[in-house]
Amino acid sequence: MSRRRYSPGVREMCCREASRSSFRRAAADLARVGQIDLSHETLRGIVEVEGLDGLAQQRSGRLGPDWTVSDCVDKSTGRSCVISGADGVMVPLITEQEKSKRRRSRKRRRKGSSRRRPIRRGSDQSYKEFKIVTFYDRSHRHQYAVGTSGNHEALGRLMRREARKLELDQAGLAYSVSDGAGWIWRQYRLQLPMLKDNVLDYYHLRDHIIVAGSALFGEGSDKAVAWRKQMCSHALEQGPVSLLELLVALRKTLRAKGKRAALKSLIGYIAKRLEMLDYPRFLAAGYDIGSGPTEAFCKTLTSRLKGPGMRWDKPHAEAMMALASVRSSGLWNTYWQKQRKDAA
Repeated sequence: MSRRRYSPGVREMCCREASRSSFRRAAADLARVGQIDLSHETLRGIVEVEGLDGLAQQRSGRLGPDWTVSDCVDKSTGRSCVISGADGVMVPLITEQEKSKRRRSRKRRRKGSSRRRPIRRGSDQSYKEFKIVTFYDRSHRHQYAVGTSGNHEALGRLMRREARKLELDQAGLAYSVSDGAGWIWRQYRLQLPMLKDNVLDYYHLRDHIIVAGSALFGEGSDKAVAWRKQMCSHALEQGPVSLLELLVALRKTLRAKGKRAALKSLIGYIAKRLEMLDYPRFLAAGYDIGSGPTEAFCKTLTSRLKGPGMRWDKPHAEAMMALASVRSSGLWNTYWQKQRKDAA
């Protein structure tokens, strides 16, 4: 589709509407409110091409964060501080089986017609994990997030690329807060060695403690709630080594296999992440220990992709995520000013 057929203003309106609702609904709203009469397939093409362009601009460096670490000075310490987070999110894709069925249906409808649409192979699975990395300061006034449909290595390259734009190596303090997945931790250690610490999101530890407490005392019981509070407080005040000693001693007193297995799982989870669980030191240094901003970005960057009945080609899903990244990172006006300048 040629973008020159439509003005930047029309393309922006299409992207605005389609970022909140289905293409069919967006086309109807544009016709009613803006007197812009486009079919939903035409609107889809406009939005997907725009998203692919935004993605290309991010990759080339022509579009990126409008702030650096020098803008993130923490008033309480007088030095710059930037926090990073990463996570994976599942996105629904069109499988090759579904594509084949659609092709057969279209072939029957177009019998006798010479018109042919380009064929793109479908996914081998109905869901694929996309990956997101975020950067923000403690005040959350400066936030930036981008995503990829690639694997953990692709995310690692993305981390390094965006960190370079932010001049992360010049930060007075930089650290990460994540859910502790091994692939995230390894990419941070490999790609962003300037990070002082990699912190395990406290609420992920809390969830694992809740699971163990349910196995020990019954789900939702008063004893399970009291034990969860005791273990969480111990982790925050005494640290992971002391917490491990407490759990190991408790496991020795148990005889039921299910309860011993539950504690063994929790002990293993903590033992693998000792460096990420030094909460007393993190809190004393004023660190955030929750990954709330990253969780929020995971929702905003993929909310349009996860509507009822949604299925996407991987490139178009990544393009839509790029548009969501531009908008949620505060770069929407910057992007469209460039589009208007290029069209002038």
